[in-house]
Amino acid sequence: MDKYIPDIYQQSIYTIDYQKLKDCGIKCLLFDLDNTLVPAKIDEPTKKVNELFKELKKDFKVIIFSNSHKRRVSTFSEKLKVDFYHSACKPFTKNFKKVITNNDYNISEVAIIGDQVLTDIIGGNKVGITTILINPVSPIDSFFTKINRHIEKIIINKLTSRNLFFKGHYYE
Repeated sequence: MDKYIPDIYQQSIYTIDYQKLKDCGIKCLLFDLDNTLVPAKIDEPTKKVNELFKELKKDFKVIIFSNSHKRRVSTFSEKLKVDFYHSACKPFTKNFKKVITNNDYNISEVAIIGDQVLTDIIGGNKVGITTILINPVSPIDSFFTKINRHIEKIIINKLTSRNLFFKGHYYE
C-alpha cells in the first residue's frame, strides 16, 4: 500500500512549502498539468500560475511533466518558459528516469507534484523521488481520468480504513 501514499499532501500548488523542499535538497520540480496547474479545459496558464513559476524558477528547475499531448503541454511550457515532457506515460518510470539522468540529478533532488494517486504518486514512488499530492483544481476530468478517480477513491478508502491516509488531512 506504500506505493499509493504521497510523501507530502497539500491542498494546492500554492500551499506547498517550497522553501522546505529546497532546504531538503530538492532541485527539480515536476508539475503535472491538467487539474494540478489548471483545469483540463483551460488552454493557458493563469496569472497566478505564471507568478508562482516565475518565483520557483529562481530556486528550482521546473518542468511540466504530463500525460497530455505535445501541443497542449508545449503551449504551457512556452508561456511559462520551462521545459516539458509530454505523453509522459505516468505511472511508468521511463520518463521519470529520463528527467533524472538527462539533468544529472539524484532521485533525492527531484519531486513530482500532481493531483492523481494512480499516475503522479505511484510513478514517483516507483522511482523513489519525493511525491506531493494536491487536490484537483476542478471537478471536471477527462474520460480516462474519471476512471482513475473511481479506482483512486477505492484505494483511498482502503488507506483510510488502515489509518494510512486521510483525504483532507494535509501534511508535509
